[in-house]
Amino acid sequence: MTHASAVIAGGSSAAPTTTAAVASILGRSVPALLALLENDNAVGELEEQLVECARLAERQVNSQFFGNRSPTRQECGEEVFADGCAVPISRAMYLGELKHTVAFQCAQQVLEQLWPAPFSIQQRYRYYPNAKFLEPVSKQEVARLIAQGCTRELWRTIEPDIVLHVDRSSLLRSVLTLDFKFPCPETNEPRWTRYREDSAYFGRTQGEIYKEALGGEAWIISPQGGMAR
Repeated sequence: MTHASAVIAGGSSAAPTTTAAVASILGRSVPALLALLENDNAVGELEEQLVECARLAERQVNSQFFGNRSPTRQECGEEVFADGCAVPISRAMYLGELKHTVAFQCAQQVLEQLWPAPFSIQQRYRYYPNAKFLEPVSKQEVARLIAQGCTRELWRTIEPDIVLHVDRSSLLRSVLTLDFKFPCPETNEPRWTRYREDSAYFGRTQGEIYKEALGGEAWIISPQGGMAR
């Protein structure tokens, strides 16, 4: 049983009508999902379990630091430490990293069970918009560049959370690209991050670049909002 299945077995907080509605939207928006998963119920189950991964991560990490409550707006904005480049890290950023770790572990098991084709988790790509050229960047290369302080070499890269592929001959193309978002505080609306001036994609959103680079649709998964564009 996957992490998400365990949550569902223990009682999911998602209403069945909501799941059915979202599954129908996914089926209409991403026809390749229906082709690969064969029916709308299978699409709905995949969606539901991935959303449960987000909710599991939210509950588990919040419980670790705050007990039976969510962090306040003030707590989310507080600086908790600075990284190796003296860049301040807010509690919202720190909690988001921890929640992503939990969600990735859960999603790995869900996709191994429910997705019949290849998938990528945290795969980084180098993308040249003008040339429409995309290439994978290995984790070893990323680690080497960071160790050498050459993070400038990563400015033309993207790193979606999850990419679902059709087959192994299409690992540079996406059926569906997904990003987990954990708004802090939880009343904030989940949304795509807009690239800053230190990126080659300055001013554009993650979702826009993901769709352009990988094809397919790009959706957000959040604990409160479920699946959304």
